[in-house]
Amino acid sequence: MQGTRVRAPVGEDPTCRGAARPIFKIKAVQLAEKLLPAFNTPTGIPWAMVNLKSGVGRNWGWASAGSSILAEFGTLHMEFVHLSYLTGNPIYYKKVMHIRKLLQKMDRPNGLYPNYLNPRTGRWGQYHTSVGGLGDSFYEYLLKAWLMSDKTDHEARKMYDDAIEAIEKHLIRKSRGGLTFIGEWKNGHLEKKMGHLACFAGGMFVLGADGSRTDQAGHYLELGAEIARTCHESYDRTALKLGPESFKFDGAVEAVAVRQAEKYYILRPEVIETYWYLWRFTHDPRYREWGWEAALAIEKYCRVNGGFSGVKDVYSSTPTHDDVQQSFFLAETLK
Repeated sequence: MQGTRVRAPVGEDPTCRGAARPIFKIKAVQLAEKLLPAFNTPTGIPWAMVNLKSGVGRNWGWASAGSSILAEFGTLHMEFVHLSYLTGNPIYYKKVMHIRKLLQKMDRPNGLYPNYLNPRTGRWGQYHTSVGGLGDSFYEYLLKAWLMSDKTDHEARKMYDDAIEAIEKHLIRKSRGGLTFIGEWKNGHLEKKMGHLACFAGGMFVLGADGSRTDQAGHYLELGAEIARTCHESYDRTALKLGPESFKFDGAVEAVAVRQAEKYYILRPEVIETYWYLWRFTHDPRYREWGWEAALAIEKYCRVNGGFSGVKDVYSSTPTHDDVQQSFFLAETLK
């Protein structure tokens, strides 16, 4: 994208800007206008929360001394750019492109994006980088911004390529048993733990293979397949054949949750999503089989009278339900 020019999404007729369902555009604009005050910070990095009546914003106290979170402010791009396209109002586009420009100027330790950024000072918070929680969708949306622009948003593609090269160099390792995993960087130390959320990256690597630098498509297809296998192992090594919230690679322990607080499954979609991408790109039947295994396990262990529930311990053959059906189960896992 150049300047404030906003391209139509692929396959969409630019003469039909929201004409079929104007109510949705109206409501989207009303919500966006209520969210704009969140960007009123010294840096333009938005607050995590904003009072829709007063316009006063704030961040979570636990987020590295009140920092904004990469996965939150980094995933506004597609929606806000699309809203500028639908309305012809560049303000939404400008807000998110300002975030991108600021991130490009900042020094990144080892080329990695920390998960926390202080919206007052413009400095990184705690040096914690994760492709799982707190960081995940920032990388996914860089890639999808490029795709949504009909592959003309070269800036987004460059940021994505730079980021995954740093991730592969500093976060991706192979265990003693030959499983490829994505660790987390914390204050100069690689924690050999992978979260269920990070399992989406297998699909992301495959989706981004076409258009990768120096003809690395084959490499990223293979890397995506390796991540998929690791995440399948995290499911296969449990009693329920459902994966834990996070799992470690520490000595003899591989792809297994160690702490009780990490043994739960809350209907998350990331592993199944990666199976779906791998199936669509390779048509290897194993990915359909793995997806079906997960579907059967969800049906057997998570179905309750009122819908579906998460379980507290995937290593227990008699699981206890958490009595919560997460919104992303319908929005993502089943989709």
